[in-house]
Amino acid sequence: MRRSVPILKALAVAAALCATGEALAYVVNIGTGTRAIYLQVGNGSFTGTYSGGGTPGNNATINQVTVTVPAAQVGSGTAQQMTSNSAQAVSFYDNFTFCNPPIQVYIGGFFRLPGAAGTATLTVTTSAANLVNATGDTIPFSQISWTSSGIGDAGVEAIPNGTFTGGTQTLTTFPVNTWRESCHTFSYANAANVASGTYTGRATYTLSAP
Repeated sequence: MRRSVPILKALAVAAALCATGEALAYVVNIGTGTRAIYLQVGNGSFTGTYSGGGTPGNNATINQVTVTVPAAQVGSGTAQQMTSNSAQAVSFYDNFTFCNPPIQVYIGGFFRLPGAAGTATLTVTTSAANLVNATGDTIPFSQISWTSSGIGDAGVEAIPNGTFTGGTQTLTTFPVNTWRESCHTFSYANAANVASGTYTGRATYTLSAP
């Protein structure tokens, strides 16, 4: 199943340039069942909760993560925290408040298969190597990174920290019959002196299994 829901769509550098331990943090063994795969990035839909026998649904929302860099800070090398329009705070596994929007974006899901063999792979693909503004100026996607956490977490995150590479990259694997989730906080490195404008791009997350 493919969710074409971007984590990062718009990076605003506005006109006038104002613009862990060995334990995994949150991994749940869900037991065997009919073959199913589910991925949620940002806002999602679920009838009930997974632990209560609920059913995942489709959600076409495309969430954005943005930042406006003040004129005095453009290209300073001081990283700028980004914020999201995602409102997803709870995990649909058990309705636990797990993320802190708008700073954090929920990413999670599960891979279920009868038996005990198999692995799903979580990847992210950016629409191009760069974010682009209306006049063709660019910012490399590699200027955007994220850290992973979650309320009550301890140990190694299920979906680890990383940086966009401007292509397709593997983030982690989901061993069969597990639910995994993290909350990502995005940051713009602000390492280049760029022209004013709104720079946009898209990152598509995919959870796939043979």
